This record gives sequence, structure tokens and C-alpha cells, in this order.
Amino acid sequence: MVQRVQFTSERAGPGSHERGSMVASAQGALGMVFVGGSVAVSALLVDAPMHTAQAARYLLACLLIAGWARLRGVRVHRPTGTEWAWLVGVAATGLVLFNVALVEGSKHAEPAVLAVAIASVPIVLGILGPLLEGSRPSIRMLTAAGIVTAGAAIVHGVGRSDAGGLGWALLVLACEAGFTLLAVPVLRRHGPVGVSIWTTAIAAAAFALIGVGFEGPTAVLRLTAPQHLATAYLAIAVTAVAFVLWYSAVQRLGSARAGLLTGVAPVSAALASAALVGSLPAPATWWGLALVSGGLWIGLWPRARRTAQARASGHLRRSSP
Repeated sequence: MVQRVQFTSERAGPGSHERGSMVASAQGALGMVFVGGSVAVSALLVDAPMHTAQAARYLLACLLIAGWARLRGVRVHRPTGTEWAWLVGVAATGLVLFNVALVEGSKHAEPAVLAVAIASVPIVLGILGPLLEGSRPSIRMLTAAGIVTAGAAIVHGVGRSDAGGLGWALLVLACEAGFTLLAVPVLRRHGPVGVSIWTTAIAAAAFALIGVGFEGPTAVLRLTAPQHLATAYLAIAVTAVAFVLWYSAVQRLGSARAGLLTGVAPVSAALASAALVGSLPAPATWWGLALVSGGLWIGLWPRARRTAQARASGHLRRSSP
């Protein structure tokens, strides 16, 4: 009877877990679609006072998430102690320094170099994520991460760079990984909504200070109507919505598995760019999409995990007396 009860619970538990994992995977992928699609919108801000626009973006996003949390009755905890350090770390690396590194890196390297750096995030998360969460890196996850990274890199190509550009590219990679890894210790208590609110608030304050210092206190008045619309889109879709979706995926899947979904962003960017110019995506985009899809299947698809579990269960039954 004990064995039967255990078997039943194993049958019921994994099914519910797999459904939750599929929902979380869809959330993370949708968040990365928004991020990838933001490339064309961000081009409207090239001539804008960038720091001021970023301050407005993160402030609006923070207010939207906080308002949504209030309407839904989601409790937002006030950070205490070392939690402030983790949240400041997320905002400083993943939001502030990341944007600075992109701008400075573009002066020394072609966009493809920076894109490949971002595409390497699944490998970093596959190694460091499990260690931070108290487990060991998985060979299957690292294999999937390598395939996803290769696919994302194929979409953008390699590009040329000088030594300075490579340094900025490495910083971009570190900041992008920090956006996820530094949030892991505070996700349990604050949840996706709380982490998103506090990090966007910190980033808004930081960019406001930088904007006032370098662009002047009236820089927001220099934003044109299209730039206001672009800032609003980035605040709503790419920040308020995408952040909550992404951290929901990280909380459910773990940073290593969720990290695979970052490969969706460069493919989404390439498809969005092709749609805007009214042409079919280049062949490299389709090859990259195929590789990214294969990597996601290896790392996330429930049936692959069920097959491995079934084989392990059969082995145990055969070896039991």
C-alpha cells in the first residue's frame, strides 16, 4: 500500500509540476519576445537625452507595477538588511550599467558582437545559477544552453571589434547575467512583483541623478512625441510586463532553465526587424531559430524529462528484489 500511494503521488505531482513549468516557460518566452521586439523601438531614442528617457521609463514602469499589485491585492514587502544590497545589485548591473555598457560598447564594436555577448547568457546561468541555488550544473542544461547560444549567435553573426569593444561586450554579458542571478536570493520573499517594483524604483532614481548631472534638469522637455511614445512602450511592455513575466519564470523554473529562454530575444529582434522592412528573414535567422528551438526542447520540454524519469523508474523496478 505504501508503494502504491507513493506511486500515485508521483503520478499526480509531476503532472501539476509540468503544467506549471510550461506556463512559466511561456511567460519567460513572452517576456523575451517583448525584449527582442524593443530593438526597433529603441532606435527612436538614439537622439534623445538617453538617461532622462531611461529615468522616465523605469519610473513609469514602477508606478504601473505598483498600481497593478494594489489592484490585485499583492503584498509588497519593504526590503530589509542585505536585501537592499541584492536589489541595488540587480538595478545597478542589469538596468543601469547594462545600458551604459551597450552605448559605450557600440562605439568600439559592431552590434553583432554585443548581441553574441547577450546570447551567451544561457551558458553563464547554466553554470552559476545552480551553484547559487545550492545544486550542481546539469550536463543536459549546459548542452541545451550551448545550442541556444549557438543559435542566437548565428542569427546576428560575429561582427568586428577592438579590444575595448570586447571588454564592453564582456561587461554586457556580466550585467545581463547579474539581472537574473542577483535576484535569486530575494525572489522567495519579494516575488516577481516585489523585485520588479524595487529594482525599477532604484534604476529610476539612479538614471534621474545621472540625467540631471549630464543632461540637465529640463532634459525631459526635449523629448519629442515619438520619443515619448517609445519611452512609454519600453516602460509598459519591455519593463513592467516583461520583468514580471521573466522573474515569474525564474522563480518557477530556476535561473538555469529560465536562462535558456533568453535565446528567444535575438530571434524575436531579427523577426521584428524583417517585419518592419517588409522582407523575409535571412536564412541565418531560420537556422538560428531552429537551433534555439532545439535547445529549448532539450532543456524545457516536459516529455523529455518524463522519458528520463520513466527510464530511471524502470531501472529501479528491475533492480528491486
